[in-house]
Amino acid sequence: MAEDVDGPVYYVISDLHIGGDEQLGQVDFLDELLEFLERLERTDEDAELLINGDAFGLWEFTEIDGLEKFDVLTERYPELFEQLRATGESVPIMLLPGNHDNDLAAYDEYVWRLAEYNVDLVQSEWIVRPVGDRMIWFEHGHQRDPNNRFEDFGNPYETPLGYFYNTHVTSRAGQLSDRGRYNWLKDVQAVTPTERVPHWLLSKYFYREMNPMLRYAVIPFLLLFNISVILAVLAGLDVAGIWAMPVETADAVLAQLGLVGRAVHFVLVVNAAVAGVILLGAVPVYFILHDVGTTVDRFGISETDLTVDPDEPYEEAAREVFADRPETAIFCYGHTHRPTVIEVEDRLLVNSGTWLKRLHRRDVIAGLLPPVFYPSYQLCVVRISSVFDGVAVEYEQIEKADPSAEEITLTERILTLGREPDPELPERSVVTDTLPESASDAED
Repeated sequence: MAEDVDGPVYYVISDLHIGGDEQLGQVDFLDELLEFLERLERTDEDAELLINGDAFGLWEFTEIDGLEKFDVLTERYPELFEQLRATGESVPIMLLPGNHDNDLAAYDEYVWRLAEYNVDLVQSEWIVRPVGDRMIWFEHGHQRDPNNRFEDFGNPYETPLGYFYNTHVTSRAGQLSDRGRYNWLKDVQAVTPTERVPHWLLSKYFYREMNPMLRYAVIPFLLLFNISVILAVLAGLDVAGIWAMPVETADAVLAQLGLVGRAVHFVLVVNAAVAGVILLGAVPVYFILHDVGTTVDRFGISETDLTVDPDEPYEEAAREVFADRPETAIFCYGHTHRPTVIEVEDRLLVNSGTWLKRLHRRDVIAGLLPPVFYPSYQLCVVRISSVFDGVAVEYEQIEKADPSAEEITLTERILTLGREPDPELPERSVVTDTLPESASDAED
């Protein structure tokens, strides 16, 4: 930061998703957000705060409409809005609408309501800001997502596919979350991509909601399923008189172990019997599942390389912007919740991440057990400034306790031993101050 030259410094956050029905109204990072805003209030930099979309979860309010949602927000989080007012007296605060708070673009009343708290709402899909001799392009990013794109931006009556998912799934989860063995269902909004929601639900049911006695009864079978299939095949060969040696050898070894050997023998026999039954029905089931999978793929709702890749449409969008506006050094967006920096044609594609909890899928070390979803927080602020050698992008980590200590069970830890995630924010990157030839030609 000591390398900064004269000029504005931009602090960027996005995807706070503050608000929503019942349990969705719980803001786990409120203290950290207030502390950051207080610190920004005291800065002596020529700074501007840009909230790059989805500041609020207005879609997740399903029982009220219009400006009533804003009234609920100010009543529920008075300390936040008062701190915005205080910070905005020292530092300009600019807010872009996202898909979850599309109402901000749809109703002009939000402009003056937010202005009361020194927040400048820009009802636009994108804005640009100068940094040194270059420019930064800001947009939330949902207009590049066909499931959340508004053909008529700012139309309060347009409802893309993502709207129905959030009003019928996410909001309902917020209403039901506290009925579980612990309050986990509200975290459905942290599952990305949404194609992983069925896997996440199965995981949480198995490790959290299933009757403990039933869970620990089926874990040995599911964990040893692959071995059980081999045993079932070998038992079949023994019964058929084709090859008896493996079974006879195993029986002889286990017989020498006494009571322990008999217990192991019993478990293996039961597992092999169940696996044998499954194998008998596997052929017709395989054809049925194959047909179902083909149908699901045809409708494009399964988790595929195409749907999971969060970067491709934004790389293409960045190339278009860089071509049309060669002076642009940074394309900054949110929406996907994944803090990343990607070099695109000697310039940078920057994602501002999210302040929501993030979930990291990890498959178990063996067997057919459900995957484990490790939670983490990657609260971050993207800082963009002009430096002597160009334009610098830095991620500041906002410290918050690791939620996995409370949310991941010992069983889940054992089953994913050695596979725990260690998420890290991108390192500092710089776009050199050498303008592309096309930009130089345009200036001439």
